[in-house]
Amino acid sequence: MANCAGCLNPSRTLYKGKILSPLTSPNPGSHCCYNKQGFRLKRKFQGIYASSTMSTPNNPQPASSIDVLNQGNGNPEVLQAIEGSLYNCLSETNLHLTVPGLKSKTRGKVRDIYDGGDFLVLVTTDRQSAFDRVLASIPFKGQVLNETSLWWFDQTHHITPNAVLSVPDKNVTIAKKCTIFPVEFVVRGFVTGSTDTSLWTVYKNGVRNYCGNTLPDGLVKNQRLERNILTPTTKSADHDVPVTPHEIIEHGLMTKSDFDEVSEKALNLFEYGQRVALEHGLILVDTKYEFGKTSDGTIVLVDEVHTPDSSRYWISSSYEERFRNVLEPENVDKEFLRLWFKDHCNPYEDKVLPDAPKELVCELASRYIFLYETITGSKFDIPNTEIPIHDRISQNVLLALASLK
Repeated sequence: MANCAGCLNPSRTLYKGKILSPLTSPNPGSHCCYNKQGFRLKRKFQGIYASSTMSTPNNPQPASSIDVLNQGNGNPEVLQAIEGSLYNCLSETNLHLTVPGLKSKTRGKVRDIYDGGDFLVLVTTDRQSAFDRVLASIPFKGQVLNETSLWWFDQTHHITPNAVLSVPDKNVTIAKKCTIFPVEFVVRGFVTGSTDTSLWTVYKNGVRNYCGNTLPDGLVKNQRLERNILTPTTKSADHDVPVTPHEIIEHGLMTKSDFDEVSEKALNLFEYGQRVALEHGLILVDTKYEFGKTSDGTIVLVDEVHTPDSSRYWISSSYEERFRNVLEPENVDKEFLRLWFKDHCNPYEDKVLPDAPKELVCELASRYIFLYETITGSKFDIPNTEIPIHDRISQNVLLALASLK
């Protein structure tokens, strides 16, 4: 079978391609596992919680989980596995060459998408993207994203149906084919961010009406908004472009009825995600959703949900104190990697970027696994590396496709 090139920092030239609360659920914190038929739910697993009470000299609190992680007290087995996989990441796949029946391949920033006829095979790689380009490869990132999304898809059926048909591998989702709306639904609860389209960037540059939302004067970075807001962007080939609801409808990107339905779903998903995150000691700061319409006209959630790639997470126990002291919140996402690249280059214009330091790559992998375990209450399952990743995925997809015929 075709080999998959593994590397710490792949080429980072400019990217031009695009394409019930767990506390009341019958199976809160169910553990993910796989068999030949794909995903199934197994045993419960106790979650990791960060303290929501502020530590004071008279009332000292134990260090939050993220503090423990940053102090090097994380799971030694996981940390060792991360370091051992730095040069064995899933940076590229070629299933159209190894799995009969798969047609064309579309390479996204993170996912490789294969046409399976009536369905799509989506392989979540370890590629790390930001600033509309690939920055590095992060060990186990693809597995974390795929399994985190699967957990959220399972938890949000009461809000919206999704396109998932089967999950035959830790890195793979087989989904229904649908027509994707050419709009990303970004929902924000705070004034923050470092990219050109982030709310803080445009706000500090004087913008007070953004994507149809009127913003008051006097806001400061990382401040909570009075209410969650929707800031849609178009799915451009080169760069996502902020757009108002009026422009979406006027330009024919969506009908008014479809836009209204998707907007309501997006805001409800975000509010639910915030509640669940807070129960686990985290703040869901902002996120993006993508939706599509199936052949029978049903609007479904696609792509990913509340992952550390599509979302920004902060530690809730330290947010208020750090905000008062004008300190950046403790984050459990890729923001610190974004900031490193902004400090060391122009990630939007430089044709070649510096290599991400090994320490930052390992830290990001640790944070992604921490977030998965914290949100889902499941222990991260370190994959068996005896079988090459690409061979494992090819075998599992081949079996899954046979069962779908």
